[in-house]
Parts: sequence; C-alpha cells; structure tokens
Amino acid sequence: MPLMKTRDFVVAAVLGASLLVPAAGAFAQEARQREAIITVTGEGHSAIAPDMAIVTLSVVKQAKSAKDALDANNKAMGAVLATLKDSGIAERDLQTSGFSIQPQFVFQNDKNGQQLPPTLSGYQVNNGLTVRVRDLSKLGALLDQAVNLGINQGGDIQFTNDKPDSALEEARKNAVADAAAKAKTLTEAAGVKLGRVVAINEGAIVTPPQPFMRAAMDMAAAPKAVPLATGENSYNASVSITYAIEQ
Repeated sequence: MPLMKTRDFVVAAVLGASLLVPAAGAFAQEARQREAIITVTGEGHSAIAPDMAIVTLSVVKQAKSAKDALDANNKAMGAVLATLKDSGIAERDLQTSGFSIQPQFVFQNDKNGQQLPPTLSGYQVNNGLTVRVRDLSKLGALLDQAVNLGINQGGDIQFTNDKPDSALEEARKNAVADAAAKAKTLTEAAGVKLGRVVAINEGAIVTPPQPFMRAAMDMAAAPKAVPLATGENSYNASVSITYAIEQ
C-alpha cells in the first residue's frame, strides 16, 4: 500500500474512534435516563415537651411631661430587670425588644361640631422586654413578680425547645420510613420489584405554631401564680426519595 494511502487510513481510523467515544457516552447516558424509577414523598412527625418559654412584656407609663413618663418607666423596668436577674434569669436571656416615646393628644369639637386642633395632654413611654425562661417551673411566679413591679402590657408566651435536634432527627427518620413504606406498597400493587435508592431530597422542616398564652395584663387582677399549660411542640419533616424499579 503506498505511504500516502496508509497514512490516510490511519487518520480516518483515529477520527472514527474519536467520534464513537462521545456517541457511546451519549447512549450510556440515555440508557440511564430511561431507567425505570418511582419517586415518593414521605412525611415524619415528632413531638416533645417544651423546655423553654419566650415571654414578651412591656412597661407603659404616661405623664404630663416626657421626662416624668420616662423616669417612671425607667424605675419600673429597672425593678423588673433586677428581680428577673435575682430569680436566675441570665443576662443573655434578657433583651429590650422595643422602646418608644409618643405624645398623647386630646381631640375635641367646638359647639358647632367642628373639630378643634388637637391638644397635647402628655406623653407615653413604652419599654418592651423579651425574656427567655429556661426553668418553666418558675414561669408563673416570675410573671406575677413582674406584674407587681410594673409590667402592664404584653403577655405573649411562646413555648419552645432550646435544642430540638433529637426531635428533628426522629422526624426525619419517620419521613424516610414513610416514603419507603409508600414505595413498597406502590411497587407491590404494580407487580414490580423495588430497587436501589437513586436520590434523596429533604424538604422543608416545619415547626407548627407553638402553644402560647396571650393576655392584656391588667395588673390589679393578676393572680399570685399565673396558671400555665405547656403542652407539646411538634416538628415535621418531609423527604422525597427516588427508587429504581428492577426489570
């Protein structure tokens, strides 16, 4: 065979092989894509008792002057903070959650029923406090103490968990077990065999609204120990699992 023809034959063979390689890869990918699969979604739940409460409280004071209202508010809130700390509440669990000074106006009409310009009647100072109570056995007494010292607004209580990791782990496991049970039921009903796990995708972790108590605290009528029911906190997980179906 002449030298030129031999060289052309070699080049053609190399080019042919290079074209076959991506083609073979494409065929393999297409085969994988055509693999029979089933995708199911599982849900898991877990419930545990709360071990912490987040309480929102406020001191609201009014006076003719802003300074007098502020001084009265500072005195009451200072006593509340001191009492909470003496009761074992750590600094890290006390946080000012809102502060405002608002003028107060009186709106009146003249004898003809026309509205007169508003008249400044005084000032209102609102100082909010968020408290994390880690010993729930003390919560009722702490609320009573705070009320007696000047807390006169708020009362939102959210029961939660400081470290819900174990509950979340159980919810995830339950979600996987639920998905596996669904996949088994579906494949058995279809007369096919469940194969390997192809993919697992976790959905959002959902924490439903926690049990809470809300009250506009009228402090003169406050009981000595506020009765509370903590209930349970629920944690929900979801997972999507894709299985291969064996032929």
